[in-house]
Amino acid sequence: MLAIAGAVLFVIAFLVNVTELDTNAVFSSGNLTLLGLAAVALHLAGLGGRRTR
Repeated sequence: MLAIAGAVLFVIAFLVNVTELDTNAVFSSGNLTLLGLAAVALHLAGLGGRRTR
């Protein structure tokens, strides 16, 4: 699930970058990319997935 959230953040960051949209510092392309990377890293670490025992 976190990988999907990371992919969505990457797409939003790409669109902000391509359209050269002026946003405030919180929603800049670089910050969205870092949030996407963090979400993918958490997914690869095993968090946010379905666990059945």
